[in-house]
Amino acid sequence: MTRPRRPLPAPWLATLWLAALLALLPAAWQAKADSLPPGLVRAELLPGWRLEDGRRMSALRLTLASGWKTYWRSPGEAGISPVFDWQGSANVGAVTLHWPRPQVFDLSGYRTLAYPGELLLPVEILPARAGDPVTLRLSADIGICEEICVPVTIRAETALAETAAADPAITSALARLPADAQARGLPAARCQAEPIRDGLRLTAAIPFPAARPDAFAIVELDDRPVWTASVETRLEGGGLVQVSDLVPADAKPFALSRASVRMTVFDGDDVVEFQGCKG
Repeated sequence: MTRPRRPLPAPWLATLWLAALLALLPAAWQAKADSLPPGLVRAELLPGWRLEDGRRMSALRLTLASGWKTYWRSPGEAGISPVFDWQGSANVGAVTLHWPRPQVFDLSGYRTLAYPGELLLPVEILPARAGDPVTLRLSADIGICEEICVPVTIRAETALAETAAADPAITSALARLPADAQARGLPAARCQAEPIRDGLRLTAAIPFPAARPDAFAIVELDDRPVWTASVETRLEGGGLVQVSDLVPADAKPFALSRASVRMTVFDGDDVVEFQGCKG
C-alpha cells in the first residue's frame, strides 16, 4: 500500500499556528474546577502509589464529553501535539509519560491518533530526594476536539500517595502500552536520512512480517520536537517501509541521531514500538 505525499494541508498549517499561539499567549480556557471549556468534563492528577525502588506512579486523567477526543503524543496528519510543564512540582527529579495505545481516526481525510471520551495517562516520577514527599503540579497545553479542535491549558496538582497499593485504573492503562519490538524478538529497523528544504526525509525499513495493507508507522525523535508528515507507506520485503518528512521548529535540516528515532507501527489492533534504527 502506498500513501503518496500531499501538499501541506490546512490542518497541518493550523497546528503550527496553534502551537505558536500557545507559546505566546495564555490559552483561551484554563481547565479548572470553576471554569471548564466545552467538551472537557474533568482534568485531574491521581495520587498513585510508591514503587519498591522509591519511584512513584501517578496519572493524568482527562474526562471528555461524549463525541470529544484528545490527542496522542503525536497527533498524526492533523491535530495539536500536547506540551507538558512540570516545573511547579516539588521533589521531582524526572518525569516519564507512558502513553497507552490510541485509536486511529479519519478527520476530513487526514489520519489522526486520539483518545475518545477519556485519557488516563500514567506518569512515572523519579523523586529528587528519595524518601521525601512528592507534590506533582502540571500545566499542559493540549487539544480537545469534536468537529473542530480547541486549544486548552489544563492545570492540576496532587500530593502523591505513600501507599504501596497500586491503582487498578493506572495499571489497566499501563497494560495498554504499545508492544516493545525488541521484547517481541523483532530485529532492528534500518533507516536513511536526506536533507530537505525544511528538515529531513527519513526512509525507514521496519521489519514487521505479515503487516496488513493499511498498516503505517509514526516516526518521532526523542532528542528534539519535530512535526512528522507522512510521505509514503508501502509493504516491501516482508516489512513496512515508512517515508516521513521531519520538520523542526526552525524548519531547517539537522543532524540525525539514529538512536533517538522512535517508530510506532499501527497494524489494526497491533501497535508495536521500535527504538532506534541502523544505517
